[in-house]
Amino acid sequence: MRDSLKEIDNKSLVDRVEKQLIDLFISKKVNMGDPIPKEVELAEILGVSRTVIREALLRLRMIGLIDSKKKRGAVLTNPDLMSLLKKGLYPTVLSNETLRDMFEMRLVLEVGMADLLFKHITNEDIQKLEEIVANEPELPDRTIFSIEHEVAFHSTLYDISKNKTLKEFQQMLLPVFEYVQSSGLLESVTAGDKFTSHQDLVEILKTGDAEQFRNGMRSHLDSHYHRIGIPADAEKLST
Repeated sequence: MRDSLKEIDNKSLVDRVEKQLIDLFISKKVNMGDPIPKEVELAEILGVSRTVIREALLRLRMIGLIDSKKKRGAVLTNPDLMSLLKKGLYPTVLSNETLRDMFEMRLVLEVGMADLLFKHITNEDIQKLEEIVANEPELPDRTIFSIEHEVAFHSTLYDISKNKTLKEFQQMLLPVFEYVQSSGLLESVTAGDKFTSHQDLVEILKTGDAEQFRNGMRSHLDSHYHRIGIPADAEKLST
């Protein structure tokens, strides 16, 4: 008997219509900037009331998938994904698990951006990084940086990547990263012997390759990786 039972669809009618509208736009090959059918037509196509269609379209407007244009009506648009994420990104109201996940995400992004850097970097970029490093304060422990110079250096790397979405994502993650740093959510850990400084990273960008930069950035962020329970691969970093 249990095998013959069907799963109950507990989604609201508006939820289902919202999904059907997206499927309809895809099946009809509606492109960005193309007008979509009017409410009355959509109601007839999907067999629901205009009130339900209106609510579903409002949801699509809220996520930036459709927009109203003068003399054209509603058209399909390219949603600003980063803007949508920013609206709900308040570090003080996020759970510790989410904060930790986002902290980890930033580390993964910065280690993984090496190929983009070597594809786009110019002599002018190198000069800018060297100026940032030259202005960093002299500290007895080279693993310590002021927030100002840390942000300046790493933000410049994102600029060099030429990836607009990656840059916007980094800007969005910065407040989260700084909050986690100061909140005590993760225990502070001293970097190991394989630590790579900003100056070391600049030298790799000048004379090395993407794989060396990945290892160097992983070493540079070693103390943060230790904080999330991932020790460095000392053997790999030494290659």
